[in-house]
Amino acid sequence: MALPVRAETGDVAAGEKVFQQCKGCHQVGSGATHRIGPHLNGLFGRKAASLDDFAYSKSFRRAGAGGLEWHADTLDVFLENPRSMTSGTRMSFRGIKDAQERANLIVFLRQFSDNPADIPEADPTAQGADHDLDPAILALVGDPEYGAYLSGECTTCHQAGGTDAGIPSITLWPEEQFVTAMHAYKNKQRNHPVMQMIAGRLGDEEIAALAAYFKDLTN
Repeated sequence: MALPVRAETGDVAAGEKVFQQCKGCHQVGSGATHRIGPHLNGLFGRKAASLDDFAYSKSFRRAGAGGLEWHADTLDVFLENPRSMTSGTRMSFRGIKDAQERANLIVFLRQFSDNPADIPEADPTAQGADHDLDPAILALVGDPEYGAYLSGECTTCHQAGGTDAGIPSITLWPEEQFVTAMHAYKNKQRNHPVMQMIAGRLGDEEIAALAAYFKDLTN
């Protein structure tokens, strides 16, 4: 389940300019190779520290072993403050505090992963679009234990470990984004027959419970 992409949430050309801050250590695009840091081709959906021919720090290897994958949301957190996810990283990069600059960079990098925007359920390019979901639904506090009980139907397709083999990961997904996406399927605003069927069977509190469960699921 991926959030719909709005072009206005990120600008590729602006993101290329932001990437100038990264290119001293990273390459991306045709012919990209490892430098001080690994190349960034195929980044989206990739498990952290998973390129066999690059010597990652212990901190990144621990993060990868713990289930960290690179998606728009995890990249946004990492780019704001790299040490928030990997306290022992060798990176000297202090991070990008401006949210729009991070969104632009994420959209730029997304071009170099497979099928960046061709499939409705593709890994999201940037943060979610605006929505008109009732604030009372978003305000519901989900019960993660109830969500764990309900999650069996989800994890028949979406891997609980966070791996992404053609079906997007939903682990560590922020609650509001999860709830918004599920209600979009339920209201048939998003076109996926299986997800429409599953979401259609769920009540508001059940969706909130699933969101509460998956937001902290790490393995």
